[in-house]
Amino acid sequence: MRKKELSPEELLKIIFDYTSKIASERQLNAVLVHMADMGRELILSDRCTVWLIDEENKQLYTTVAHGVDEIRIPYGTGFVGGSIVSGEAIIIEDAYSDPRHNSENDRKTGYRTKSVITVPFRNNDGQIIGAYQAINKLTEVDSFTPRDLELLSLAASYAGKSLESVMLHQEIYDTQREIIAKMGEVGEIRSKETANHVKRVAEYSYILAIALGLPPAEAELLRTASPMHDIGKVAISDAILNKPGRLTPEEYDAIKSHTDIGYRLLQGSKRELLRAAAVVAEQHHEKWDGSGYPAGRKGEEIHIFGRITAVADVFDALSAERVYKKPWPMDRIESFFREERGRHFDPAVVDAFFAHLPQIKAIRERLADVEEKTE
Repeated sequence: MRKKELSPEELLKIIFDYTSKIASERQLNAVLVHMADMGRELILSDRCTVWLIDEENKQLYTTVAHGVDEIRIPYGTGFVGGSIVSGEAIIIEDAYSDPRHNSENDRKTGYRTKSVITVPFRNNDGQIIGAYQAINKLTEVDSFTPRDLELLSLAASYAGKSLESVMLHQEIYDTQREIIAKMGEVGEIRSKETANHVKRVAEYSYILAIALGLPPAEAELLRTASPMHDIGKVAISDAILNKPGRLTPEEYDAIKSHTDIGYRLLQGSKRELLRAAAVVAEQHHEKWDGSGYPAGRKGEEIHIFGRITAVADVFDALSAERVYKKPWPMDRIESFFREERGRHFDPAVVDAFFAHLPQIKAIRERLADVEEKTE
């Protein structure tokens, strides 16, 4: 069914709705989705794609395109490549009459491209960082018009500058995440653990968080923060950390202090990521029945991040070979978690652990230590 052109009031509503959504969003993919939806609704196209530039690989790519998965093409090719290289918008009435059109994609998908409009967008410095591309006009006049060009150019002007801000935020977040992961690895290597321990705990924690109904953003926050759970071990002596025999009470107290040390290292930050890491570092050895450390918190007094990380960390510790023990067989591990449900561990987290044990085992295999893989 063909659509009618939008009234000025309808256009304003779309613009205000989407600019508000984009302005309040900090996740790159979500911003790209809003951009694509805004472009499609503004000019009544069947599909809208947001293309970005991959400078390193000399490609154009999209992770957000209505009706298709990620696409990558060589830089400078196709309608979108020509538009980005020239810096000019283009309108095509019949794609098949233009040699730049790659009909192979239509053949693969069964979709037929007819009309196309492409508009580059720029960052705050005026550099082109990507382009909008809309396909197949849905009105009685089934090709794009100069009015469509004005509307999509308006969207591109706003969205390009907003996108740069989000990409910068994402870069900062990714840098924080990388630093946290590396610092977590430092803590484990000092106690003769492998870097894969913190990676496995992060992945287990994410699965458990999702299973318990945490929002995806919180689950991702936990996955990113959890590698710092043992960062306080950097202040514990090697002689204690790597002692093969039984620890004395004094040595055990020194080991337990890593929770307080980790918390003090991280808790002063204004960054949500580091504050979450501080919680995990301090509380992952607390126990559901109140017998844990450092503060003897009980039940839901323990932050959910601490309760989840406790299960993830203990499972990985039991299933891996360490300086003081051999790995436990899986049936013994499962019996242990059943016994400690409601004592050491939050019952709900243990239930999620068993419900998703096949996924957790798959991660254990995929991220197995090098020594285990070569045996």
